[in-house]
Amino acid sequence: MNTNKRNYSKELEKKIEEFEKENAHPRLLLHACCAPCSSYCLEYLREYFDVTVFFYNPNITEEAEYRKRVEEEKRLISEYNRQVDEGSFDGMNSDERARKIEILEVDYIPKDFLDAAKGYEDCPEGGDRCRKCFELRLDETARIAWEKEYEYFTTTLTISPLKNADVLNEVGEEAARKINLEKTAKDPGQESFRVEFLPSDFKKKNGYKRSIELSHKFGLYRQDFCGCGFSKAQREREKKERSE
Repeated sequence: MNTNKRNYSKELEKKIEEFEKENAHPRLLLHACCAPCSSYCLEYLREYFDVTVFFYNPNITEEAEYRKRVEEEKRLISEYNRQVDEGSFDGMNSDERARKIEILEVDYIPKDFLDAAKGYEDCPEGGDRCRKCFELRLDETARIAWEKEYEYFTTTLTISPLKNADVLNEVGEEAARKINLEKTAKDPGQESFRVEFLPSDFKKKNGYKRSIELSHKFGLYRQDFCGCGFSKAQREREKKERSE
């Protein structure tokens, strides 16, 4: 039995307590996979950070699906920013400290994911192919965070009950380590700046439940597969098996 299992949710809370004591609002680059998963994460984080959503998801291998998800993400952010403009949060777990949210979308290149997944096509969901996907997306998030001088980055993916928070936090922390080493090796004069991965397990403390409530509230499109063609095929097989 592992008695040293980390509680990422508590680690995040401790970080936030430190920021509040210092009256600080660090810049956070939040990798977002979709609007439903973002909903609770943004509601929570916007009180303590200056948040920019980073929509980098080449794993969504159907362009129509990608476009649908990114437009829903933008619509959700617009709703949250409207609340700030109006000073009305409609009974949500937010207050006047909530700040506006920005979004950064990069080019949609599904080949990036297909190259990363090569050789792992037959892995089941949650296996080595998914880890490669996490590495691809979080390495890029770390790179952008460093280049644009965000103090922190993290991902909405830990809100999903189907995603392993231990793996995601491990991948995120490794992404931060790699980019800091790479950038300071190229330019030792940059040693004073470090980007840090913000630990999270957003599903905890009813985070996942809250995301469902917010999805219903805003009428968000909720997909039933992660995004790639492999996960969609597995979900279709599962549906067929249940119906037989």
